[in-house]
Amino acid sequence: MSRIGRLPVIIPDGVEVKINGSEIRVKGPKGEMQRLFSPLVSVEIEDNQVVVTRSSDEATVRSLHGTTRALINNMITGVSTGFAKVLEVQGVGYRVEQTGDNITLHVGYSHPVVIEPPEGITFEVDNRTRQLKVTGYDKEVVGQIAANIREVRPPEPYKGKGIRYLNERVRRKAGKTARA
Repeated sequence: MSRIGRLPVIIPDGVEVKINGSEIRVKGPKGEMQRLFSPLVSVEIEDNQVVVTRSSDEATVRSLHGTTRALINNMITGVSTGFAKVLEVQGVGYRVEQTGDNITLHVGYSHPVVIEPPEGITFEVDNRTRQLKVTGYDKEVVGQIAANIREVRPPEPYKGKGIRYLNERVRRKAGKTARA
């Protein structure tokens, strides 16, 4: 049996979980999420916990068991505490500015790059440390927006300039050497 799938998900105070067939709605202080799951796994609420059980031991059903439990856990964690990704901007003259809800990236192009947040996503900019924090209640969307921002100017291996995740290690290369 799946080690992740058999763990119950504890519902914290202030979070409301509703199950309607294979659709699950989670509502909390940070927001509201809904998702459809496969009917091959059943989801039930027992003693303020969400329990996921599978219908058979087929390979496809086993693979859905742990995934379903992890997605429900991410939904409950997201609406109660939220998720965040921190990005760093490194390079001479590279900077990030916040204008209203949007952010503007000045990362070596001839034009600034403006990024607008989708619904449920907020940006926080710390100009002193040149860090950008992407926060929201949907883990998938937070990760995708952070990846899209990093994709504007990924870190290059020679000088290390670019946008990277906090504590990301960039493999450095030596570069050319002068002939003697």
